[in-house]
Amino acid sequence: MTLRRSMLCAIGAWCSLPLNGLAQHVSPAQLLQPFVGNSPVKKGRVALVIARLADNGLSVPLKVSVASAMTEQDHVRQLLLLSNRNPRPLIVAFEFGAGAGKPNIATRVRLGGSQTVYALAQMSDGSWWQDTAEVEVTESACLDQT
Repeated sequence: MTLRRSMLCAIGAWCSLPLNGLAQHVSPAQLLQPFVGNSPVKKGRVALVIARLADNGLSVPLKVSVASAMTEQDHVRQLLLLSNRNPRPLIVAFEFGAGAGKPNIATRVRLGGSQTVYALAQMSDGSWWQDTAEVEVTESACLDQT
């Protein structure tokens, strides 16, 4: 078999795969449950800032901050960034302690298409807080299972 025929067969096989194996939209309950369990998630305390329109999903800048005194009694334990359309919903997880300073994060993330991004913070008392942002991505990333 020639190289060209092998390539065409491989492309044809890939194109015939069902798209449900690629990044899918999942509901908020399905997305949050593995991380928070049955705990209620409240809005507030977390501020997620991300552009409404991203030209390229390969590198989307965002900022997250959590309102906390960062004392022994009131501090952020962990901060999670989640995606409801990426093949792997957990984008990144940060862990903090009482002496960690203000939880302000500025980073870039990879997004597999237009979707909702979630910033989820667990406080020292075990409560969960969130903020969400809708992002329209014109050129998608994360098209495979890697």
